[in-house]
Amino acid sequence: MKDAADHVRQMGLDISDLESDFFVPFLDRAEKRIHDALLDMSAYSKTQPRDEPKDHEIEIFSFPIAIMLVVATEESFIKSRYALAEAKRASALLENEEKEKLLEITNNFGWNAKLVDDLSFQPYSFTVNFPIFLRNATGFHDKNWKLVNHLLVDGAVYLTTREVSRLLEEEVRKYIENRLDTTIRSLPPALFDRVNKLRELAAEKQEQIRLEQMPERVVMEAFPPCIKDVYNRVSAGRPVSHLGRFGLTSFMISIGMSSEDVFSFFRSVSDFNERMTRYQVEHIAGTRGSGTKYTPPNCATLHTHGICVSRDPECQGAVNPLICYKRKLKNIPEEQPVEEAESTTDNK
Repeated sequence: MKDAADHVRQMGLDISDLESDFFVPFLDRAEKRIHDALLDMSAYSKTQPRDEPKDHEIEIFSFPIAIMLVVATEESFIKSRYALAEAKRASALLENEEKEKLLEITNNFGWNAKLVDDLSFQPYSFTVNFPIFLRNATGFHDKNWKLVNHLLVDGAVYLTTREVSRLLEEEVRKYIENRLDTTIRSLPPALFDRVNKLRELAAEKQEQIRLEQMPERVVMEAFPPCIKDVYNRVSAGRPVSHLGRFGLTSFMISIGMSSEDVFSFFRSVSDFNERMTRYQVEHIAGTRGSGTKYTPPNCATLHTHGICVSRDPECQGAVNPLICYKRKLKNIPEEQPVEEAESTTDNK
C-alpha cells in the first residue's frame, strides 16, 4: 500500500485530473472497493486482485482514490469500516505469500523482523521484538495473543506465518486510519455524486446493523448472570476487573443504551473519574478513536477470567452474553403503553 501510494504520488497528478474520462475506470473501481467494504466486509476481504496488466494498474491507482473518497464522506463509520476491510483483505492475501515477501512487508513498517532458520523452532517462521508484538496484539481479545502464551527469547517473540499476517492486519488498519485522518478542502464536482452515494449506502448499512443487532428495548431482567453480577458489583461500589467493566460497558452499548446513559450509570460509582470514564465509554461505543464499536467478550473469555459466575438455561450453547440476552428477552412480554393497557382493562 505504501508502494502504491508512492507510485501514484510520483505521477504528479492533480485532483482535478480525476474529472477526465480517462479516470472513470479508476473511480469506478475505487467506489466499488468502498461499496463492497460497506456492504459485506467478509466477502470483500476474500476478493483476489485481477491478473490483467490493465486491471493491475487500476487496482493500484484505485486505492489512493478510494482513500480520498472515504475522507470526503467525513463519516467515521465509513472510515473505520473501510480501513478494517482493506486490512482484512491484505491479511488474507499475505497468508499465501512467500516468507521472504512477508518479511519485506513487515520491515516496510519498521518491524525489524527476522526469519527463523533453525528447524528446532518449528512451527515458528519469524521473530519480532516484543514491543512490536505488543503494539499490534494489545487489542486482541483471544487469550492466545497474550505475550505469556508465546515463545519469548531475548526479547524476540516467535511467530507463525499466520500470526504475522494477523499482526500485519492490525498494522495495515492503523496505517489506513492514519491516512484517513485528514480533511479535503475541495472536491471536483464530478466526484460529489459518488461521495453522496457512499454516504447513503453507509446510512442504510448502519440502520440494517442496528435492526439486526439487538431489539430496541432494554430490559434489566433479561441481563445474563455474568453481566448482571458485574452490574450489581459496580452499582454497589465493589471492585470490578478491567475486563468486567469493559464487558458491562460494551454490553450496555450493544443492547441500545446511549453513551450518555452508560456514562451516567458509572457516575454513581465511588471511584468515578469523569474524564477517564467518558473517554472509555465513547471509545467502546465507537464515537471516539478508531470508530470501532466493541461488543462484549465471548463467554469463554468471561469464564476464563472468572466473570461467568453461573449460567441460566438461556446461556446453554451461547458464545456471547448478547445471545443469552436475546433469548431471555423473547420470554419477557413487551410492556404495553399506558393508554393501551388502560383500554384493554376497560374492555374487560
